[in-house]
This record gives sequence, structure tokens and C-alpha cells, in this order.
Amino acid sequence: MKMRSFANLSATWRGSELFASKEWNVRLQTAELTELKFVADSIGAELQDTQRADVRLSALKQRLCAWQMALEDGSGVVLAKGLPVKEWGEQRSTSAFWAIALELGVPLCQSADGEMLFHVRDRGYTPYDPRFRGPASRERLSFHTDRCDVIAFACLHQANQGGNTYIVSSVSLYEHLRKNQPDLLTILCEPFPYLRHTVDTGNPLSFCRLPIFSEHNGHFAAHFLRVLIDRADRSPNAPSLSPTQREALDALESLAEDPSFHVQLHLQPGDILLLNNWTTLHRRSAFTDVPGSKTQRHLLRIWLSMPNSRPIAPCFQAHFGNTAPGAIRGGFRPHTDHDQ
Repeated sequence: MKMRSFANLSATWRGSELFASKEWNVRLQTAELTELKFVADSIGAELQDTQRADVRLSALKQRLCAWQMALEDGSGVVLAKGLPVKEWGEQRSTSAFWAIALELGVPLCQSADGEMLFHVRDRGYTPYDPRFRGPASRERLSFHTDRCDVIAFACLHQANQGGNTYIVSSVSLYEHLRKNQPDLLTILCEPFPYLRHTVDTGNPLSFCRLPIFSEHNGHFAAHFLRVLIDRADRSPNAPSLSPTQREALDALESLAEDPSFHVQLHLQPGDILLLNNWTTLHRRSAFTDVPGSKTQRHLLRIWLSMPNSRPIAPCFQAHFGNTAPGAIRGGFRPHTDHDQ
């Protein structure tokens, strides 16, 4: 990859500069909520049976189009507030979030069981349980991206302590490394081994090779999940990392942890957070819940393939299924009888 500059992109924000974007901290209006409530109540108990053709959000249409543009061509971050979770309850709020997601893009599988709406909450699995994954625990998560164009969160309940969300512009990280540590950036633009996720059991590949930073047809992209890279490094079935690769990864994570680069959020019930995975990294701090409380930390998560997405490099085809702009791509491959 040629070390070209992407400093002119709107996604090249640093720390609190994000708050100056037009999409930051928008609030759902009364007319939009009235329409959203009607649509949510028309959705059946099985959310995945509801298709985009079944959803009509005319009052929200202009706003949702603006969010699509902001995610792809703007800051890459949208925070929308005002979903009345306490008044509506979890079922109606969940249906409303699903309706918004259907209007924005195409929901993707987040497990080999075909789960498209993931409940981010502590499920008590031990790290040795095959069902264990970071968002199903209360542990601190490191900066990463997910296997989709856009990740959408809706907060139903926040933790008693902790559970903060951190967001950093991956474009800004790239630009800083390009100017100050180009040797390490060169390494991060080369393929790294990723071991297959423990819950990605429908995937026939034991590992794949992907760059952290890439460019295709003039479009920037970042993809990063250190936990799977480290698992590949320890696995006898995948290539080991070189010392310079580890140094480059450590430098990237250290830079992302710099408070001058990232922002920290404490999402409140009713907040909807949308992130472009190609231009941002995100993580979560550890959290604690009140034992036995009915209001333990609970976020909804949807992975979205976006109709206005960027082209990505051909090397992502095996991992994402398609690399063309606007194509349905990403997510986990569901189980089939043959896989069983």
C-alpha cells in the first residue's frame, strides 16, 4: 500500500474535534418518535421476520439518509438521543431500533446460529466456555473493529459502574503514524494472520490474512481485532508474528489509548450510537452490575451492511464475502446441515 495521505477526510478527527460534527448528539423529535412507535408496534415478536418493505419511516427518512452520509463521508460517528426506553419498555424499544436498522442498511448474522440482534450484556460465561466472547462478558475490551460496515448500538440499561465506550478515528491514527513512524505503518499495511473466532463455527477457514490499514480505489479502510491476531500467533495452525509486527501492533494500540486521540462516552438509556468500522475503532471499559438487579448493563447491537459503503481491497473477500461498494457483505456465515 502506498503511504498516501487521507488528512483531508472528514473522518480525520482527533479527540474532542468529533463533537463539532453536525451528526454529534442529535435528538429524535416528537413526530419521528410518534411514527417510530407506530411502526415498532406493528412489528411482530420475531424481529427477523420483518423486512425493510414492512417498515415505513417517512418522518425519519431525511434524517436517516443524513446519517448514512455522515457515516460514510463524514466523521463516521452518529450519536442519536431520545429513544424513550423507560416509557416504551424493552420490547417496543427493541422493535424501534430494529426498524431504524432496516432503514439504514442490511442486518448481518452475528453468530453461526443466525443471530442478527445481539444482546450485549454479561452472561456469566467463563473464558473457557466456547460461547464466551467479549460483548457477552463484563471485561474490558481493547480497541477493535467488527465484521461489518457499520455497527449500531442502542442502550437499554447502563452499568452500575464502568461500561464506558471509547471511540478513535483510525484515519487519524494512520495519519499520525504516516508522519511520525512510517516504518511501523508500512508493517500495519501488510497482512496479519487472524484466527477464526470461537463462535464463527460456520467459517471453513481456520485463519485468514488481513492488513490493519488498506486502500482501494482511493478509499481508506481499517480493520483490527487484536485478540484474533494474538490467538493466531499462539496457534500451531497459523503463522506466528514477527517482533516488528508485535511492535507495530503495540504502537497502534498505545496511540489509540492516548486521550488526545479518542473520546469517551457513557451511553444513557435511549442513546443510539452508530460507527463506521472502516474509519473508527472502538472499545469498552470493564463494568460492574448490582447483583440481582433487573437493570443490569444491556445494550443492543446490530451489524449493518450499508447501501452506500466504500469499495474494499480484494484481500477481504474471503472474510467479508464481497468487496464491491454497496454490496451485502460481512457478518458470520450461518451453520448449514453440511457444516454440522
